[in-house]
Amino acid sequence: MEATAMEVEEQPQSNPKHPSRVGLKNSIQTNFGDDYVFQIVPKNDWTSMAVSLSTNVVKLYSPVTGQYYGECKGHSDTINHISFYGPSTPHVLHSCSSDGTIRAWDTRTFQEVSSMSAGPSQEIFSFSFGGSTDNLLSAGCKSQILFWDWRNKKQVACLEDSHVEDVTQVHFIPSHLNKLISASVDGLVCIFDTDGDINDDDNLESVINVGTSIGKVGFFGDTFQKLWCLSHIETLSIWDWKDARNEGDLQDARSIASNAWTLDSVDYFVDCHYSDEGERLWVVGGTNAGTLGYFPVSYKGAATIGSPEAVLVGGHTGVVRCMLPISSTQGGPNHSQGMFGWTGGEDGRLCCWVLDDSSGTDRSWFSSALVMRSPRTRKKNRHQPY
Repeated sequence: MEATAMEVEEQPQSNPKHPSRVGLKNSIQTNFGDDYVFQIVPKNDWTSMAVSLSTNVVKLYSPVTGQYYGECKGHSDTINHISFYGPSTPHVLHSCSSDGTIRAWDTRTFQEVSSMSAGPSQEIFSFSFGGSTDNLLSAGCKSQILFWDWRNKKQVACLEDSHVEDVTQVHFIPSHLNKLISASVDGLVCIFDTDGDINDDDNLESVINVGTSIGKVGFFGDTFQKLWCLSHIETLSIWDWKDARNEGDLQDARSIASNAWTLDSVDYFVDCHYSDEGERLWVVGGTNAGTLGYFPVSYKGAATIGSPEAVLVGGHTGVVRCMLPISSTQGGPNHSQGMFGWTGGEDGRLCCWVLDDSSGTDRSWFSSALVMRSPRTRKKNRHQPY
């Protein structure tokens, strides 16, 4: 592992009113640049962060200093999703893979403590913990959705009629933990009630037809009733999942974002980020050269994408795969004053971005609305979409 300070090229001031600044604190090379960084997730108390890599391992780092702690190694194929589970087991990290398993790791020893298999020739693309009694583990597989009782590791259901292609996303809905949303390459989002005996006929409540292969979904809003959806062809849509109602359909989202700044064209979207303060939603877009922009999304009335309120440049040399914001709205770590977040990409780098006007290096810029807001009192969403 190597940690170095890097200079950041200055950007033209096309930013919003009274922006603060964000700069590159350091860059960690995860494995000599030969591996991709897929996902970054924080431990519940933010004492560490887990990073999944294309070498089929998960590495643990300090989210404050970038110190390397160790790695969890055991998957034989691509790791598609990682997540720390609830406060009762804060040291346990779960990961799912195209090798057809969901594995649990003790991040104190970096050893595997349990494993569940979806069966031969199966792949697992996403998983989620929930259920009305918080005992269910759901997994999105090849056109199937599997359920286990995670307490005894027994499979309790298999839904195989709702989707006809890979299920890329499964999420129990925050504050509605008996309800599960699934999303697929077939372009459908399905909403299930998981109470009782789970089957396709009795538990499917509604279906949303996005119309194209779905990459990522996430919940937002006071009651998590809104759903954002990013497709594999870089479209963005906003939905009310309770009514299965479309509230914004940006089929040309990438072109709109590209026209909203003076830099290179936006080539892809990484994720969406929501702030309770002001009920604001951003879509994070990137270039093949590694520049990122935080573009505000207006979804009340006619949906549109505005000029970026943050630009992060100079850290990555290739496609950026993931972003972990560090702010008070995310319950960020202690001693993280001035930190903006971490990014990871196909250049094998982890980049830490910091809010700091004191150094002499040039910095990217950002809007203060993105970070360090006082959170509302509300139930915390412990499941991060991927």
